[in-house]
Amino acid sequence: MRAGQVLLVLLAASAVMPAKDPLLNVCMDAKHHKTKPGPEGTLHGQCAPWKDNACCTANTSSEAHKDQSYLYNFNWNHCGVMPSKCKRHFIQDTCLYECSPNLGPWIDQVDSSWRRERILHVPLCKEDCEEWWEDCKDYVTCKDNWHKGWNWATGTNRCPWGSICRPFTQVFPEPKDLCEKIWSNSYKYTTERRGSGRCIQMWFDPARGNPNVVVAKYYAWKKRSSPAGMENVTPEAD
Repeated sequence: MRAGQVLLVLLAASAVMPAKDPLLNVCMDAKHHKTKPGPEGTLHGQCAPWKDNACCTANTSSEAHKDQSYLYNFNWNHCGVMPSKCKRHFIQDTCLYECSPNLGPWIDQVDSSWRRERILHVPLCKEDCEEWWEDCKDYVTCKDNWHKGWNWATGTNRCPWGSICRPFTQVFPEPKDLCEKIWSNSYKYTTERRGSGRCIQMWFDPARGNPNVVVAKYYAWKKRSSPAGMENVTPEAD
């Protein structure tokens, strides 16, 4: 085959082979994330579903299960001991954030000293949000936004001066309030159900595959097709 013909074949091949989508199979530019996703020999506990393709390391997954770890020095027990059934959801939330390579369509730039990117308006499945709220409704807290505004004088988060610990159901009257407010709109409450291909599951059975892969593909396509179709909100300072 002549050189000219070879060039034409290569050009034709490049035209039909899709370029790597920057919204898919990516890791955030954040404090503990790997630069790119890949397999881990093992991931701890609730983070295990992501071991075949993860943005977190085994050490990060282990720290995610501690009441007060080096990850963010965050204390879940700021208003007394958090029930284990409630804590399970916060660990899953941490694993999703740290380990998932399927959050690309919702990665947003942020002005922060400890991370350059965050997630914004990730459409959480109805069941995930409602089960989170149901299992935590008997706990108490002093804040509806756990992302900022704490008293860090001791090096770990404590309730701000003048605040009081109140039942979850007062701070977060509905599941929507919990999922959308607790991390500064990182999540968005939806009526979409698990398996719909339209919402992100906080946790999944790895034996059945990762359902969030197809969800990320759908929203990446939606974002490319019509940027107005995705929420366009100016990010706040982190």
